[in-house]
Amino acid sequence: MATPFLSVLIDTYNHERFIEQAILSVLAQDIAEGEREIIVVDDGSSDRTPEIVRRFEPRVRLIRKTNGGQASAFNAGIPACSGVGIAFLDGDDWWAPGKLRTVGDLFAKDAAVGLIGHGIVESFENGAERIVAPEKSERFRLNSLAAARAFRLRKTYLGTSRMALRASVAREILPAPESLVIEADEYLFTMAAAVSDVVILREALCHYRLHSGSLYLAAGSTMSGLKRKQAVHEALATALRRELTARDVPRDAVDCVTEIVQLEADQIRLMLDGGAPWETVRTENRIYEILHRNAPQTHRIFRALTMVPAFVLPPRWFYRARGWAASHRWFGELRKKFLPMPW
Repeated sequence: MATPFLSVLIDTYNHERFIEQAILSVLAQDIAEGEREIIVVDDGSSDRTPEIVRRFEPRVRLIRKTNGGQASAFNAGIPACSGVGIAFLDGDDWWAPGKLRTVGDLFAKDAAVGLIGHGIVESFENGAERIVAPEKSERFRLNSLAAARAFRLRKTYLGTSRMALRASVAREILPAPESLVIEADEYLFTMAAAVSDVVILREALCHYRLHSGSLYLAAGSTMSGLKRKQAVHEALATALRRELTARDVPRDAVDCVTEIVQLEADQIRLMLDGGAPWETVRTENRIYEILHRNAPQTHRIFRALTMVPAFVLPPRWFYRARGWAASHRWFGELRKKFLPMPW
């Protein structure tokens, strides 16, 4: 079965340190040059990113635009893609060998599949790596409460550099709301899951770079960044609630998917603006139940102990205290042992 013509869409902003590796990882894929195109959308970089990209012309097409955020980059880039499928890559990440062939073969094999995700290799600045991947491949569609519960726990495998959309699906769900200056990928993959089948592969086919310059990570490191992140979560929850309902996704599934997004917005609001202790407890308890529904007893005991201050401290004090604890190695070791992340 022949691999269909594929588009690679790289969104980038001030990635002069990383963009070359991203492009080279695409050029090294085991499909012929005539079987794919590479489009880089530069979202108004002020560094040498466009200069570096131009070195790869004509194998790479550069689209430059005024800085407007991730959604605006997707809205500019997707209509320019001519492939049957569109594989997305952030300018600071890179792909493992075989990524495009795997995605293309799956699109060719099954026309009902509109969204493909997969495991990742988290790559840290100190050279350390960690594989984050599901135990087995999965397939579902966002058309029931059960599917919605599965979906919201698997978003890790559907972010930008691991997301591939069938082009017809991508165009059906455009435009992404341009208020989503970050996390526009979540809008795309959530809407795609509502109109087509999703397949998540267990293979780790991309390297997700964790670095201080990451727009997503940086958004949580300053007051202004947190305010922007909170506004984006609010906008994302509102847009998903509206658009999923318009596509006749069952109400309980819509509530399930948007609940975690709204809770994240509420959590940041409490960090920034404060509130009553009971709001912190309610928000944190609900997030915990979603992410750690089947947690063992030791997990729950450790978590309960760390939540005791939330019952008496104003939210801003609680989150500052938690941030202080998280900055110490001893807390990290305890958390890793008793309250691991829900991969």
